[in-house]
Amino acid sequence: MEVILKQDVQNLGNKDDIVTVKNGYGANWLIPQGLAIMATPSAKKVHAENLKQRAHKEAALRSEAEAKAAKMEGLTVKVAAKVSEKGKVFGSISNIQVAEAIVAAGQDVEKKNITLVGENLIKELGTYQAVVKVYKDIKATVNVEVVAAEE
Repeated sequence: MEVILKQDVQNLGNKDDIVTVKNGYGANWLIPQGLAIMATPSAKKVHAENLKQRAHKEAALRSEAEAKAAKMEGLTVKVAAKVSEKGKVFGSISNIQVAEAIVAAGQDVEKKNITLVGENLIKELGTYQAVVKVYKDIKATVNVEVVAAEE
């Protein structure tokens, strides 16, 4: 029996795979549990069309993300922080402040998509790098310059 998986099934396949299983497994477990549907000729046509449309949307999202990453690549943002006389930052600079600085520079980004290279927190003046995840595997590197805040 051929079935189209509606979600990932361990030791069988991933979502949208067409797999051959024993009749009892398909009819008594996969289909009643909502894990698969019968792979009839009409279901296969619908499945192929869905995959084609999904691939087209994925390509559009990917090209948009690549353009956004290209704009962001090499961007330098300044983050002002209170510092001691020795150049140590009171507290630390985290991805939250970096995200705010990138948004202020005109790029739309969420704090959860920013990873600071090296240490997790920045505690001294200087230039650091942050990696911004734009889309799945598309990333951009942003330079973060920590400067003393003027009082």
